[in-house]
Amino acid sequence: MMYPYTTLNDDTEITHSEMMLDGKVKVYIETPDLKDGFHNATCYLPEYSWEDVNGYSDAEMDYFKEFVRNNAHLMMEFSKEGGILNASNF
Repeated sequence: MMYPYTTLNDDTEITHSEMMLDGKVKVYIETPDLKDGFHNATCYLPEYSWEDVNGYSDAEMDYFKEFVRNNAHLMMEFSKEGGILNASNF
């Protein structure tokens, strides 16, 4: 199950999985692109291991890596609570 985390100003969607049995959380980033369809990247927490990076520049990836590091504690917590909407009782 993937849960929405946030949408950035450029329509980039950041989602995360529920916590897996091994304690990992998948973070998926996807940005619509008129030429390519979508750019995307996947990160696994808590290792911060990145894979399947498609279409993003080095500068964009630097931004996403910092974003994930700054928000990892929240995504890890929300992954145990059924996502941000369930954790916040909305």
